[in-house]
Amino acid sequence: MITLSTELGKISGVAEKFLAKLEKLGIKTVRDLLWHFPFRYDDFSRVVKISELKLNQTATIRGMVKKVAVRRTWKRKMFLIEALLVDETGGIKAVWFNQPYIAQILKPGRMASFAGKVTMSDEEVYMSNPAYELISSGGEAKHTAGLIPVYPETRGLTSKGLRFLIKPIIQAIESVEDFIPPAILEKQGLADLYTSIRHIHFPRLAEQAEQARRRFAFDDLFLLQLNNIRMRSRLAKEKAPSLSFPPQQYKKIVEDLPFPLTDSQKRSLDEVLADIARPTPMNRLLQGDVGSGKTVVAAVAALATIGSGKQTAFMAPTEVLARQHYKTLTGLFSKMNVGVGLLIGSEARASYGKELEAKKTKPGLLKEIANNKINVVIGTHALIQKDVQFHDLALVIVDEQHRFGVDQRAALVKHENHPGSETTVHFLSMSATPIPRTLSLTLFGDLDISIIDELPKGRKPIMTKVVAPENRSKAYAFVREQIKKGRQAFVICPRIEASTEGDEEAAPSADKRKDLWADVKNVTEEFERLSKTVFPDLKVAMLHGKMKSKEKEQIMRGFSEGETDILISTSVIEVGVDVPNASIMMIEGADRFGLAQLYQFRGRVGRGEHQSFCFLFTDSSSDTTSQRLKALLDAKNGFELAEKDLAIRGPGQFLGDKQTGLPDLAMRSLNNMELVKSAREAAVEIFREDHELSIYPLLKAKVGEFEKRLHLE
Repeated sequence: MITLSTELGKISGVAEKFLAKLEKLGIKTVRDLLWHFPFRYDDFSRVVKISELKLNQTATIRGMVKKVAVRRTWKRKMFLIEALLVDETGGIKAVWFNQPYIAQILKPGRMASFAGKVTMSDEEVYMSNPAYELISSGGEAKHTAGLIPVYPETRGLTSKGLRFLIKPIIQAIESVEDFIPPAILEKQGLADLYTSIRHIHFPRLAEQAEQARRRFAFDDLFLLQLNNIRMRSRLAKEKAPSLSFPPQQYKKIVEDLPFPLTDSQKRSLDEVLADIARPTPMNRLLQGDVGSGKTVVAAVAALATIGSGKQTAFMAPTEVLARQHYKTLTGLFSKMNVGVGLLIGSEARASYGKELEAKKTKPGLLKEIANNKINVVIGTHALIQKDVQFHDLALVIVDEQHRFGVDQRAALVKHENHPGSETTVHFLSMSATPIPRTLSLTLFGDLDISIIDELPKGRKPIMTKVVAPENRSKAYAFVREQIKKGRQAFVICPRIEASTEGDEEAAPSADKRKDLWADVKNVTEEFERLSKTVFPDLKVAMLHGKMKSKEKEQIMRGFSEGETDILISTSVIEVGVDVPNASIMMIEGADRFGLAQLYQFRGRVGRGEHQSFCFLFTDSSSDTTSQRLKALLDAKNGFELAEKDLAIRGPGQFLGDKQTGLPDLAMRSLNNMELVKSAREAAVEIFREDHELSIYPLLKAKVGEFEKRLHLE
């Protein structure tokens, strides 16, 4: 008996050669295969007589193969395969390139079906590269009739091959257990799971395919909303230390800051302090533009924690960003009696206020964390190692939280990190990646959200220009002038080196897209060109993620201290680099980055008193590129830009499917607020009926699975 959990290798008829190819697509079980959904359908539903065909029409014809020929075209040096198909009304030729094996399949005298577009060249009408299949008398066509599913493919495994695999398995499985209660399906007008599986793969009508897609999108949105509601409910029942902050002490700290807080900083800080004063755990997301002052809000929350005799852990995704936060907090706490520790893979150090700082051995720092001499510990994933024991951890701050896995974040919050305590910790997540409010409410529904939507007073807007290829030399001349005035410049490239795949920018992995990256600027070659040809008299350095930590630290320190004029880097500088003297950001291959990334890069400059500039270089002339870059130029802040980016690219590309853990269908449906609302209402209804989901064991198990694969906080 075939079930959803059956491994494909155990099913008779699934060829061994396909298993490795299926595994490349992440497909190992029947469920994996059936949830590998089509991304579009070719409509071959209209079967017509050959005499009725019209130019540029997409249609299906059936008849007898009259003849087949294979010849070599010397001009293009490729194989040309031609087949003549005839029916009682006439004949038409079909043409394929570089597929000589077709001649071995379409033997003269066999009945066949062709589906594709009717084209004309050199006054001759033919079908160009049609789908084809042999048919027996009265046989049903799988690939050339009706709505034909087209799937994400891999080399050696086509949509045709996937259809051959999927159809008999759907027929053999007969029924599947549905985890959504029947009452919810009926109320939402959704088909049962087995019907939806059949219709998403082999619909007879477009309406059936659309209803199936709606059902599967609803499934994941419903699970997401139910997960959010359960998380909120769970947290509301837990205890956390109440961290009080006397008004006079708060007022003095704010007055002692080197700059006045903005209104949105004050509002966000009030929300955070109100949360940590309660005896239930805070679970808050603090969003704000690059340079908007999120760290200051986090620092004051840490002081409230210290004032209550507790500790704060501050977790950053990179060593560069961890060092930056250490530098910022030690500066803010320099006149206070606060112990701040830095714990990363390459070093350990501590500051004890009043400008006292020392390098530490790792065991020495761990001892001071355990005995509460260190009040705030800043680090990377090193903070969640087993040998890190806090004296009394009460607040966890995570920066750029989408860069951590759920397990890493959860490890900091576990009771064993503050043994002897029956309470959990307060959690504050920070992000400089602006997310539209509609997506925030859906994706981060278990978090309260604070938004800092204004920059500190006195910040000058960054002048941003898209530079045409013919104006490159003028841009270089401008950079030289600025550097002569004492400024510094960043140059960002999408790649590390010409032959590298999968650098920090996550280049496309599909074979057919690799060629598109062949001419993209890379750090290694740009360093050679700029340092030797364009700016031979200036100090140029390069930085990328494959360098060792000490080397990266040395290069960044040299740039921060003004020893380097131009730093050529990959997206490794996207977050955490603060060099007030850097006033120019040049971004090569700007069309290769998301708008949120471009916004982050631009935020690396404009942090000092000098007028700053951002130059965007692209060789792309596509309308989409122009539309996206214009959005960056026009947007007044990151949240406005996020809304535009969402409208242009849709939620899937905006957030990045791998970061969210949500399937494609659910991602694309995040724009469908009606469906999102329906999913939330259904989740609320189920939760009110049964908080523990004990009367819905299948749903309970499904929510557990979903929680494990979800990569959102």
